[in-house]
Amino acid sequence: MDEDYKELVGYLDEKFQKVATKDDLNNLSVKLLPREEFEKFEKEISRELFDIKESINTLTNSIDKLVGSVNSLTQEYTMVANKIDRHEKWLHQVAEKLGIKLEY
Repeated sequence: MDEDYKELVGYLDEKFQKVATKDDLNNLSVKLLPREEFEKFEKEISRELFDIKESINTLTNSIDKLVGSVNSLTQEYTMVANKIDRHEKWLHQVAEKLGIKLEY
């Protein structure tokens, strides 16, 4: 394991050994956009970010509504299940009084 580590360190030292010289930095060219193009680009990005935020808000609202619906359905299901259990208990009580054996 140590040998692999040493080999990796040696490789990285070799790759990143060169330091940028003053000439390298002077020869570095960077293309700047003219102000008008930059302002146009900035407006486009701002518009796209606004659209993305609007989409996120719309999705968030939709998810909130879905969660509310699921919660309502869960409550309704619990009430229906309780009602069925109560009816089943009553049926067994009636059957017992009438001497009827209920089978599942």
